[in-house]
Amino acid sequence: MNRTSATRGIAIFAAIKLLFHVLTNNAYGFHRDELQTLDDARHLAWGYVAYPPFTAFIGRIELTLFGTSLTGFRFFAAVAQCVVIVLAALLARRLGGGRAAQWIAAAAVAISPVSLSASALFQYVSFDILWWVVVAFTLAILIDTDDPRWWLPLGAAIGLGVETKYTMAFLIAGVVVAVLLTPLRRHLKSKWLWAGVALSLLIAAPNLIWQYQHDYISLDFLKHIHERDVAIGRTDDFLKEQFYIASNLVTVPLWIAGLIALFVSARLRKFRALAILVITPFILFLIAKGRGYYATPLYVPLIAAGAVQLTAVANEWRPSLRRVAAVITVLLLIAGSLVAAIVLPIAPEGSAMWKRALEENDDFKEQYGWPELTTEVARIYNTLPSSERAQTGIFASNYGEAGAINLYGPALNIPRAMSGINSFWYRGYDRPEPKNLIVLGADRTDMEMLCTSVEVAGHLTNRQGIENEETTRHRDVYLCRGMKVTLEQIWPEARSFG
Repeated sequence: MNRTSATRGIAIFAAIKLLFHVLTNNAYGFHRDELQTLDDARHLAWGYVAYPPFTAFIGRIELTLFGTSLTGFRFFAAVAQCVVIVLAALLARRLGGGRAAQWIAAAAVAISPVSLSASALFQYVSFDILWWVVVAFTLAILIDTDDPRWWLPLGAAIGLGVETKYTMAFLIAGVVVAVLLTPLRRHLKSKWLWAGVALSLLIAAPNLIWQYQHDYISLDFLKHIHERDVAIGRTDDFLKEQFYIASNLVTVPLWIAGLIALFVSARLRKFRALAILVITPFILFLIAKGRGYYATPLYVPLIAAGAVQLTAVANEWRPSLRRVAAVITVLLLIAGSLVAAIVLPIAPEGSAMWKRALEENDDFKEQYGWPELTTEVARIYNTLPSSERAQTGIFASNYGEAGAINLYGPALNIPRAMSGINSFWYRGYDRPEPKNLIVLGADRTDMEMLCTSVEVAGHLTNRQGIENEETTRHRDVYLCRGMKVTLEQIWPEARSFG
């Protein structure tokens, strides 16, 4: 079997993985983050408070093709991660690896906990990982061929990455440092490099203009979220999480070998720019106190290099290389299956494995209770006298609540949710203004400052009795009658980030 047929086999493996996700991604329910993106997808713009426009644009395509199908909404996220697997194999091939190296690289990347999770949730992380890997792969081709025209697709990938997640700035820093510290610096005189820069700016320009028009609101959002994450300790274990979140523990020897080989191996030193591409954003993440999973795509080129080095050494020792590669690949996939039980929605509800998954993975907890929340709000709304219903609006304090109301509410004949969170704030408040509000996620004391009458009208639960943010932190649903101030007056202060 030659290298081409190995790539074909890995593509088939990736397609089988995609089919697996299609068959399993309809379990549980929408995650609160997905509910926000789904709502943003209905309001296409060149930017959103919480992220650039690419993910919402893909969400709009999925809504058009599949409606509000849970499987359909997660389809392209799964596709993106399957493409990453193929790119890992192609990267190993570009670095000089044969069939064995390609299969090991593909298997090792396939079992990344974040990549697995990103195949089962529709979030910008899925596409962010893809663009980082495309940049690394394209840079490897540029190094190998010394063809400066590859700066154009590399620039396009950077531009799309900026339109997906702003952490692409850290990878751009990696590209710059790699160019300055390696023979790539001779390309600084090439028109193709600067054409690639221009292309990346052209692709990113619509969002940059949007940010300018909206007073760079995403900078305020990112500052708020980062300060929150640091305050509650989400960034404390950045280094530790590299071994079990950003990468799978069993792949650690592989990517460490790859990192070393890119500097010292005669066969791989040519590609040391890839190591610099990885090290630079990693250091910046560490200094800036980033979340551990941000570094996930950095391990793909290191794993590819490690697979090439491992198989080259094994070949020099002359054992049965095919047997060694097969054993390693199978062991990697077994390790991946153990992780999959925690990060993928495959455990039957109520089973022991499902309960363990809920304990280990908070994302699952946030996929329950949204239909019940909407049903409870509809019950409260529809028990009001008709004259009062006409003057009652719904206010949600977080984007999960607002997204759920806007997804499930139309079938229950209730108004859309108003909210000050993230981009929901830009969509404004009901007109004419309601005199009463059904309020979710708020503090009673705050409500009493705004309304003449406040009562607990309902409680949030879910069918599995799971304790999550909605059932523990803001379980009560309030009916707020007689607004003391108008929404027009308080709306400028109603904005919040989350």
